[in-house]
Amino acid sequence: MDYRGSDTIAGPARADLLPDSATMAVKVVIVGGFGVGKTTLVGSVSEIRPLTTEETMTQAGAGVDDLAGVERKTSTTVAMDFGRISITDELVLYVFGTPGQERFWFLWNGLFEGALGAVVLVDTRRLEVSFDVIGRLEDRGVPFVVAVNSFPESPGYPTEDLRAALDLDPGVPIVACDARTRESSKDVLLTLMHYLYGLSARAGR
Repeated sequence: MDYRGSDTIAGPARADLLPDSATMAVKVVIVGGFGVGKTTLVGSVSEIRPLTTEETMTQAGAGVDDLAGVERKTSTTVAMDFGRISITDELVLYVFGTPGQERFWFLWNGLFEGALGAVVLVDTRRLEVSFDVIGRLEDRGVPFVVAVNSFPESPGYPTEDLRAALDLDPGVPIVACDARTRESSKDVLLTLMHYLYGLSARAGR
């Protein structure tokens, strides 16, 4: 076998290399119903080229995937999204986005292994698609925050009304989010980090 061309294989781009200053890496997961913006959030916040597993939707999903409210959606995540963001020079977050359709939820077991916490992304036009997602996190004992993604014509509700509708514990943070913008998505992750730190501090008392 001829290996003469092997020295031309490209490695990772310099921008994708882990910073030398990083001393701690934390895994977090972005979850939510179908079409709430998980892939968009991972892509906007990631400092490296995000890995996505978006595939074109076909007739195979007809009658299986609930497209109510997202009828114009033409692609969907079938495995996961992955990105990375440096919170500080030392702390790096590995961000994994889950598929939204229930038929792909069997992949959650692997995606949640080693995860410190989660962000539940919700769309106020379709709050009902978040109920089962939140229930699964609660069953697993995974701490999470809720991020309300901004969509055109999304109705706005007081925080306490959202908390009641989603049946959330009083301490679970709810934050506004525009998943298209890096700063807004980063603020959501920082909210999760502060929440996890507070839980850890209280547990250590």
